[in-house]
Amino acid sequence: MIKPKWVLKLLEFLLPPRKVSVIEDDSPPNRLPMRNLILAREDGEDWAVGFLCPCGCKRKIELMLIDEVKPNWKLTLDERSRPTIHPSVWLKVGCKSHFWLRNGKIIWC
Repeated sequence: MIKPKWVLKLLEFLLPPRKVSVIEDDSPPNRLPMRNLILAREDGEDWAVGFLCPCGCKRKIELMLIDEVKPNWKLTLDERSRPTIHPSVWLKVGCKSHFWLRNGKIIWC
């Protein structure tokens, strides 16, 4: 169920920042965590990040981090391990969510 924007913004303010869990083998997790991100790493190279859509529609989002792939994103972690993704994530089908992930918090466009 997609929640109204004001509810999403309130939850984002009240809940703690998202965290990143790293998987280093070829087997993806059976389920993605409700709020946190899963970083896929192979041989020390980060290649994808996955998470559930923050609007509540439960859509799985996978963003490629490899420079050779288009489109691609950059994932950085601050000193407290809070993730930031650049550029924004814009789902053009389905729920049509458009957001930034900055310091572990969703900023809705």
